Amino acid sequence: CKPDQSDDFFIKWIATRLEFYKSIGVDMDKIRIRPHAQDELAHYSKMCSDVEYEFPFGWKELEGIAHRSDYDLRQHAQFSGKNLLAIDPQTNEQYLPHVVECSVGVDRLLLTLLFDAYREDEIDGEKRVYLALAPHMAPVSVAVMPLTKHQDEPAMRIYHHLKQIFDTVQFDDGGSIGKRYRRQDEIGTPFCVTYDYDSENDHCVTVRNRDTLVQERIDIKNLSTYLREKMAQ
Repeated sequence: CKPDQSDDFFIKWIATRLEFYKSIGVDMDKIRIRPHAQDELAHYSKMCSDVEYEFPFGWKELEGIAHRSDYDLRQHAQFSGKNLLAIDPQTNEQYLPHVVECSVGVDRLLLTLLFDAYREDEIDGEKRVYLALAPHMAPVSVAVMPLTKHQDEPAMRIYHHLKQIFDTVQFDDGGSIGKRYRRQDEIGTPFCVTYDYDSENDHCVTVRNRDTLVQERIDIKNLSTYLREKMAQ
């Protein structure tokens, strides 16, 4: 960017990165910006701030946002002997661009999501572990479950319908319904749809919410609309 715009770009990138963490569902009460003191700035930085997350073991850096001034191109120009000035096509002004960058690692970001989403509670005296991931970040959006093998065929029709609408839908008919719920909780599936003995008569399914454990009876023809609305909340 232009030198006289670089400080504004630095502020803009901090706001943009905070918005990113909010968009993936991270608890923003556990996110902070820590500006670097003058004595810890890298030699190439005019300003630098870290995005930090409060892990159970303390505040740790997720990424750095650095205002590198014109250090990069000035060094390239000096040692290559090339003119690296940019020209503003509107004013013909020549300037050596400044660089503002952010740097984050995918592995650290994934670790943060797992720490942030991990939950434990108790149901009927048994510990339940689940991942309270934002619906659009969960590896499975919806799990479709026939109560017994006898309901596989109609449940599979619902599964194929939902597959056309949502990114990731899983058909799960292995084990008891309770074990299937726990399995989906552990991978962070926000909604489980169960086709049971009453579904053939009332044309409804039971939708279970991962976080609240509330189970609602939803008409099959309204199911996709219901799930879309819930996932958007």
